[in-house]
Amino acid sequence: MTKLGIIGAMDVEVRTLKEKMENPVISRKAGMEFCEGILEGTPAVVVQCGVGKVNAAMCVQILCDCFGVTALVNTGIAGSLCAELDIGDLVVSRDAMYHDFDVSAFGRPVGQVPGMDVVAFPADETLMAYAYAAAESVNPGHTKTGRVASGDQFVCRQDQKDHIITVTGALCTEMEGTAIAHAAYRNGVPFVILRAISDKADNSADMDYPTFEAIAADRCARVTMAMAKRVREA
Repeated sequence: MTKLGIIGAMDVEVRTLKEKMENPVISRKAGMEFCEGILEGTPAVVVQCGVGKVNAAMCVQILCDCFGVTALVNTGIAGSLCAELDIGDLVVSRDAMYHDFDVSAFGRPVGQVPGMDVVAFPADETLMAYAYAAAESVNPGHTKTGRVASGDQFVCRQDQKDHIITVTGALCTEMEGTAIAHAAYRNGVPFVILRAISDKADNSADMDYPTFEAIAADRCARVTMAMAKRVREA
């Protein structure tokens, strides 16, 4: 049976999921709280990893080593890099790529980590299908599948946004997904990233951002629960 490891960076991204967990058992490791139980009939561990790539990668390794998860879902919010993606719209990862990893001086493409055979880490096709169907059930006609770009910076300027679009071609940008994808890839565990758009990743990001963040996080949580239900029914 599938056991989901569900990771969000911030409390707002995982709070609802924890509240919906049946028979939760709480444990703490590396400063993170792991909530293990049943979500929509599916065994799951929900955890707030904290912001940034290092926290995210550490969290994946703990989930793999200590909780025996068989699939990973990164849920949360992101900034849009696509004019067609507005606040509350959803992105399902096809793959994930770093926008701030650059050893191109040694002849490698921007984003490629030395020792890795890919520039962008591919998401699992089955998990992608579950995530897309779940997203469409919650917010029909407002889901895109494509690349997610990650880096250790909050993108809020047009020049940042333009650079990331140029080097990655991604639909959205955030701060953890690719590290989760990278760690999943190294561990041979399937993953998918599910993101709800909270801002346009430009100088409009400070316009009522807390309100947009809450709306997007709630929508992503509902999609994650719908996805867990689909995993159970498969």
